Amino acid sequence: MELIKLVYFIENMNLNHGLSDIKEWAKSRGLGALLYKMYYAPKASIRQTFRWGFINTYLTDRGKRQMELAVTQLKPLDTFTEHQELEIYFMTGKKYWYQTCFCIHSMKIHSKSNLKPIIYDDGTLQEKQKDEIKRLFSNSQIVSLESVEQRLDQALPISKFPMLRERRLQQPLLRKLTDFHAGSKGWKLFLDSDMLFFYPPTFLIEWLNSPQHPCYMVDVKNAYGYSDELIESLAGNKIPDLVNIGIFGLQSEDIDWEKLEFWLKTLLEKEGTHYNVTQCLSAMYLSGKSCLIAPAQDYIVLPDVHEAIKPKAVLHHYVADSKPSYFRYGWKHIAKGLNNEQK
Repeated sequence: MELIKLVYFIENMNLNHGLSDIKEWAKSRGLGALLYKMYYAPKASIRQTFRWGFINTYLTDRGKRQMELAVTQLKPLDTFTEHQELEIYFMTGKKYWYQTCFCIHSMKIHSKSNLKPIIYDDGTLQEKQKDEIKRLFSNSQIVSLESVEQRLDQALPISKFPMLRERRLQQPLLRKLTDFHAGSKGWKLFLDSDMLFFYPPTFLIEWLNSPQHPCYMVDVKNAYGYSDELIESLAGNKIPDLVNIGIFGLQSEDIDWEKLEFWLKTLLEKEGTHYNVTQCLSAMYLSGKSCLIAPAQDYIVLPDVHEAIKPKAVLHHYVADSKPSYFRYGWKHIAKGLNNEQK
């Protein structure tokens, strides 16, 4: 019935209506998700196919399926229990759990350290996926969405932080800030799941052993989504360039949540919502702070196909149009390496 209403509205809109009218109408009736499925998702998929090419898209999809199946063939690696336990944080779900596993595995292969994965369930992890994670990483900890939301109710009550609580549901990337840090203490290193390690991550291990300053990795361009004038006026400092939070080390108790709530509210009111709002808020938070930055030549965002086929860098972060390289080449290096380790 709701689908019929949406189609009827689109078909009968007059010349004065535009896409913005459709968006507002759909949002007012709780049909935003439906509009996304009907319009934005197919549109994005078609554009992506034309960018990548039909054969490349097919091979990428096949590689993705192969990668998920390959996780079950991996064997647990040794845990260096005599070393200090170093915690690394992830968020994952049923669509990405196998990528999380490959990221952790690749880091463990090249790190003679006692790494403990702390994995936040986005609410979609299935029991068999949790079992597979625990099989591979016996010392891992899986944090339920329910326990996180209980903590948020105390640390970020909706009555006081309505924007942060609402937007973390609308834009899950915001959970990189709220879910890991609100109501918590200590330094935490968050890693995106769509990353692979090919050599010892010396920079990250040194940071984990003695965190003193926030850390992040270098992007290929500023991807903040908002005007420099607005974000710098809010932050009161020049915003650091090229912040990418695929790697993001923070001290939880250092975050001023009231400031972040105000920043988020102002950004949305003045320039609307944007996919990169979390990266923008993070860059604003880092402005004026002393930070450690992962060496760009070793920790690569958006590796090209040549680097993906023959990795020279420590780490690849497979964002945007480097996804085909990730699913066609990247993970296979790790699987081959693991098979050699296990013989």
